[in-house]
Amino acid sequence: MTRFVTQVPLRWTDQDSYRHLNHARAVTLLEEARIDLFFETAAAEGILGFTHGLLVAGLNMEYRRQIPYRPHPLRVGMWVDEVRAASFRICYEMHDGPEASDPVAVEAWTRMATFDLAAQRPRRLTADERVFLGRWAA
Repeated sequence: MTRFVTQVPLRWTDQDSYRHLNHARAVTLLEEARIDLFFETAAAEGILGFTHGLLVAGLNMEYRRQIPYRPHPLRVGMWVDEVRAASFRICYEMHDGPEASDPVAVEAWTRMATFDLAAQRPRRLTADERVFLGRWAA
């Protein structure tokens, strides 16, 4: 399985009162990782449909360990599964540090729906989008 890997910065303000990563901030860090894949990497390859309408339709988070603040980024590995006509699921492993050898602290998935914002309705994945998703398939 090929994974898309990116680093996301951990900010001082991402902590909660217990001095570890806040749940809402963890969701935001996954969003930043997703933006790197679908807005930066896909767009750089000429696949622009994701930047014009990609909505979160579902979210699941499983916490394996607390992530305390530190000045270095976190590693996020991502892969795609359950590709359907107008949606797909992204799976994540957020590591407690920047290296692949750092333990996984968060396992998560988001179900994404491709959406036509002008028409205000779901749209089908294009052939190019399916090929792109297939590169990261489980």
